[in-house]
Amino acid sequence: MSSSINARFPKKLQFLFKPNRYKVAHGGRGSGKSWGFARALLLIAASKPTRVLCTREVQKSIQQSVHQLLSDQVATLGLTSFYEVLQTEIRGKNGSSFYFSGLSDQTADTLKSFEGVDIVWCEEAQSISKKSWDILIPTIRKPKSEIWVTYNPQLDTDETHRRFVIEPPPECEVVEMNYNDNPYFPEVLENERIHAEKTMKPEDYAHIWGGQCKPAVEGAIYFDALSQSIQLGRICSVPHDGNLKTHLVFDLGMADSMTIILAQKVSSEIRIIHYIEGNQRTLADYSAELKELRLDGQPMNWGTVWLPHDGFHKKHQSGIDDRQVMENLGWTVDPHGVPNIEVATGIDRAREVFPRIYFNKDRTERLVECLKRYRWNINSKTGQATQPLHDEFSHGADAFRYLALVSDQLNNNIKTPKLVYKTKYLA
Repeated sequence: MSSSINARFPKKLQFLFKPNRYKVAHGGRGSGKSWGFARALLLIAASKPTRVLCTREVQKSIQQSVHQLLSDQVATLGLTSFYEVLQTEIRGKNGSSFYFSGLSDQTADTLKSFEGVDIVWCEEAQSISKKSWDILIPTIRKPKSEIWVTYNPQLDTDETHRRFVIEPPPECEVVEMNYNDNPYFPEVLENERIHAEKTMKPEDYAHIWGGQCKPAVEGAIYFDALSQSIQLGRICSVPHDGNLKTHLVFDLGMADSMTIILAQKVSSEIRIIHYIEGNQRTLADYSAELKELRLDGQPMNWGTVWLPHDGFHKKHQSGIDDRQVMENLGWTVDPHGVPNIEVATGIDRAREVFPRIYFNKDRTERLVECLKRYRWNINSKTGQATQPLHDEFSHGADAFRYLALVSDQLNNNIKTPKLVYKTKYLA
């Protein structure tokens, strides 16, 4: 296309016209990320034949795609005579084309048809899963192909944010964009922003308009407690103290995940120094792992093992319960276990105990992630919260609730268990 087009762009988006494997923009509302990316793609595709795949994690219909946004920009840029806007595709007279697809239902085989695309634009990328990224990235293999990413961040542990901002790959340019980076920020949004700044909670305003990550997912059961823990620096470098007893709190599971919290207590302060999660493993396996554990170069000074009520139910296969298994392995198990009370009551107790708890930032990252994503299961008919959602994050949250219920009973005066260590000799 030979005629010149006078197109406006926020200064931060100039990098879109320079070659790079990954081009990423994240931030809050009104920044101009999406329309800027759409405009840049249309201009690039008008200047040379370009195949563009526009995608997101879930796209059940074309209405859920950026099709309308691109169509609007075609008109704004005066390119209606160059681009043919079809119901599910946009085509340029030079052979350029824009396709639209969701990622969640794709496999490596179904994505093969997009191997020859020049640019992939991943919009609302905060929702794209690790599985989808692992399938998409190696599929886009054409020489000089690019992956463009736009999103408003949710959690700092979301796969997209971790992959491109926390641990960016080579040839990756990342910009943070907010409303104050958009010289074309409309007055109607400015009025909304001013009102939001006056009426919203500071953390909500910082997320929506400042592009800051949330402390937890929307509707998380421990949202406020986690927010306070983050603000007050209680997720930090918590050392293991070999002079203190280390207590073990289990959430039992075999097919489901089994989780173990390792906690120490100093006065009323509870320090979670380590966290273990796995599945399809026996108690003997976990016992062996724990016996070999060293933290911060120190041996473990073991305290009490706390099991939930199902740890005291005899298994029909063996005729013994998990408490007996752990005792036979040399551990000191509290004979009463974690109190068997209503889940909601346990959650209330966890909220009470939260201000006393410190998390080792590095060794309990998965546990913190579980707490960030622990949500109520909402009844679709009544809209009411019933029980917590049972998913991959609920097991860690259950162990945390158990810790809260026994927190006042943890002490450093119990007799050290006599553990049996097996020495391995190399031939």
